Amino acid sequence: MKRWGDLSQDADDHLTAGSVLDHAEMAVVVTDRFSNVLYWNPFAERLFGREGGPSGKESLMSLGIMEEDHPLAVDLAKNVLRGGVWEGTFDVVRGDGTMVYVRAQAVPLRHTSGAVTGIVITAREAMRSNEREKDRFGLLERVGDRLAGSLYVEETLNRVAEMLVPQFADHCFIELVEGDRLIRKVSTHVHGWTPPPDSWKPVGGEIRYPIGHYADTALRRQETILVEDFSQVSYPSTSEGAARVCGEIGMTSAIVAPLSVRGETLGLMYLAISNLSDRRSPHYDTFDRDFVGAIATRVALAVDNALLFEEERHTAESFQKHLLPRDLPKLDGLDIAVRYYPAAPLASHGQGIQTQVGGDWYDVIPLSAGRVGIVIGDVEGRGAKAAAVMGQLRAALRAFAQDDKPPADILAKLDEWTRVVAAPERDDFGADVTNPPIVTCQYMVYDAWSRQLSFANAGHAPPLLIVDGTVTELDITEVGQPLGVRAKGVHADLVYKEETRTLPAGATLLLYTDGLVDRRPPRDLEGPPPSEDETMRILREKLGKVSDEPVERIADMATIAIPGEIDDDMAILVVRSAGAELEIEECTFPAQPIMVSEARRMASEAFAQWQMPEERAELACLLVSEVVTNVVLHAASANMPRRELVLDGPPLPFDDSWDVPGFEDEIAGGDKEFTLRLRRGGESIWVEVFDQDLRLPRIRSAGENDEGGRGLYLVDQLAKRWGSRPTREGKAVWFEIPIGGR
Repeated sequence: MKRWGDLSQDADDHLTAGSVLDHAEMAVVVTDRFSNVLYWNPFAERLFGREGGPSGKESLMSLGIMEEDHPLAVDLAKNVLRGGVWEGTFDVVRGDGTMVYVRAQAVPLRHTSGAVTGIVITAREAMRSNEREKDRFGLLERVGDRLAGSLYVEETLNRVAEMLVPQFADHCFIELVEGDRLIRKVSTHVHGWTPPPDSWKPVGGEIRYPIGHYADTALRRQETILVEDFSQVSYPSTSEGAARVCGEIGMTSAIVAPLSVRGETLGLMYLAISNLSDRRSPHYDTFDRDFVGAIATRVALAVDNALLFEEERHTAESFQKHLLPRDLPKLDGLDIAVRYYPAAPLASHGQGIQTQVGGDWYDVIPLSAGRVGIVIGDVEGRGAKAAAVMGQLRAALRAFAQDDKPPADILAKLDEWTRVVAAPERDDFGADVTNPPIVTCQYMVYDAWSRQLSFANAGHAPPLLIVDGTVTELDITEVGQPLGVRAKGVHADLVYKEETRTLPAGATLLLYTDGLVDRRPPRDLEGPPPSEDETMRILREKLGKVSDEPVERIADMATIAIPGEIDDDMAILVVRSAGAELEIEECTFPAQPIMVSEARRMASEAFAQWQMPEERAELACLLVSEVVTNVVLHAASANMPRRELVLDGPPLPFDDSWDVPGFEDEIAGGDKEFTLRLRRGGESIWVEVFDQDLRLPRIRSAGENDEGGRGLYLVDQLAKRWGSRPTREGKAVWFEIPIGGR
């Protein structure tokens, strides 16, 4: 006789641990102390979308826990291995790409001795359990956490849809108000199902809900509307196609909530259930309505913040865009590529323009006779103040550069200007405590015909020089202090020194700001971030691989060469010298009136050789005559410049220092001369006339009966551009004539 509770052999076999776990309607996962999965039951395979048994090498993260929840998984392991119990929720991406909201509880797996040897996790799909209240509040918390980390409207809305489909709804639409129109921004559906054409409006379409439609009611009343059962009520449809597809998929229930914040309606959030999925209940109820209303409030706040951020980001980008050169000039003998990326938002400093704009800038400045000024600079810090200072410095440098003075002189003037733009500050005693901004800058002047590069450096990182696949730093001997930090009493000439290099044919220079190399370490980086030397090695190595490609490709490679996210704003300027020689003619003449015709003849022959149109050649020859005549006429009254006297050997005694052979001739005599230099570019001819006169020419107002005074006036009227610049020996007067017309 069997007693009550005695089991048959078959029943006893079915009560083994493995059999019970195989039939459990709950996921059971077991890991070791290192979070390696040792076991999961069949329900876990279905819940997490995994096939086959674990090999013992899969980590807990391999179950599909989303990256945002990895810290939660780490917290789970730490807490349980100390003997505690952990309960929480995860967002899990299944093997087929769908996402589920999983509620999990973890407890220690103990040895008979009491030692914790692993972790036992039980889990279920949160939105399909009997604990609706707990699951709903958990999901609401998760929605808030996800939205708090979103700065962009599209990303924010997609995150909402991912959280709600398929956990809470089969269909999710989100529409935002743009002007007086309602535009669909999200259309997400269960199991990858997509609406057939000509049914529901796609993303980007304008939505018009008819009067009497429950969505129209939600908008007008500004309240969440519940349609508990479509079989019991009837509403007008947005279109015949929409009505047809609702019938085909068996739409059963829907909730529509307005997205309102600060008294303004931003749009609608529409959730619906259909027969496309198997749910415990195919209908929403009033509890669900209140839950969706709470979600809509959080979504509206997140969308409002994202809209404000995007507006400020657009303002920041426009601000920076208009402070930097819009279009680069077309220059002879140079290929140019530029890149600029604004700073990433700082989580600790809020959002928007104050963190995205910065003080990095670049510039390419056309100078006299086809020469070009090349600039890269960086104002310390970020934000509107740094960008404003940068804009003033860029404008000032452009103005200074037009004087055609040496780069060291330009940086010296810019250093003074850096102190001028600093906002005046005084302490309690009235003393001036103004702190000028700290600015690094590299200013170069490049002559494409001679390939001569003159430059001065104010504390900026040296450019990279790429020649025949080899990438090195440009040799800079004199690196001056950053602008704005020079000590009082120290003359700028002692700080900024000019250097000159000759670039090889086809050489490439990469100028950059520190945002290129100072990156946020990648999130998946294991170990310490690379050192500065290692970072530069990676950059040089990758640039060497594309050294023969166009400058645009080199700029792109420089942008992505260094691993990590762009943190600070970043400017890149790539210039490449021409591989072929540019055409040039040059000759020196005595400063005598008879040489005017000789200079004109030389110019005429050169223009004919360069196949310059006859009309343009005659005009250029006329202007050559005027400039040369002006030089010859003023040569007689010009004083020879004082030249530097260099003596070999030890210094002479003072009484004997003036008794040097040839010294008096150097000071008093010598035939004056001028040099005519002609340059041919792709679209223009440049003419330069050099002489020893220190006086720069100016246009005079000639009287009615004056015989002279009209030469420079003609140059000013007929040339595209003209000007003069000081040289070491005197001055150069130049003008530009377009080859194909004015």
